[in-house]
Parts: sequence; structure tokens; C-alpha cells
Amino acid sequence: MDLSNPSQQNVIYMIEQIKEKLRMVNVDAMQSSAFDEEKYEDLQYLYEMVMKRDSFSPSEMNAIVAELGALRK
Repeated sequence: MDLSNPSQQNVIYMIEQIKEKLRMVNVDAMQSSAFDEEKYEDLQYLYEMVMKRDSFSPSEMNAIVAELGALRK
């Protein structure tokens, strides 16, 4: 998938991949419709960081979730 171009479809893809990778329990709190293309670069950076890692400490998980919360509309 080409993530170099900001689009709502790419936002949806990245959010879904992050949720799957983090095995988030409360996936309803991270609906992809709550994110828009305005903060696309920040979301893409977070996505790339999450996808590179195999595991996360509890504090890292909290930081990622907090960052996702800050990127919401």
C-alpha cells in the first residue's frame, strides 16, 4: 500500500494496522473515522514506529495510545 499520499483510505488502513499490532482491547475508542488527513504525517510517523517494533512495554503502550488520542479530531 502506498502511504506516501495523504488520503482517508490510508488513515483508515494505518489506524487498523496499529490497532491490530497493539492488540488493543478497546478498539471502539480508536475508530479510524475519528482521524483526518490534517495530521497525516504525524500518524504516518507513529504507524511506521509501531510497525517496526515486535513488542511494547506497558509505558510505551500508554504513550502510543496517548499520542493517538492527541491526533484525533
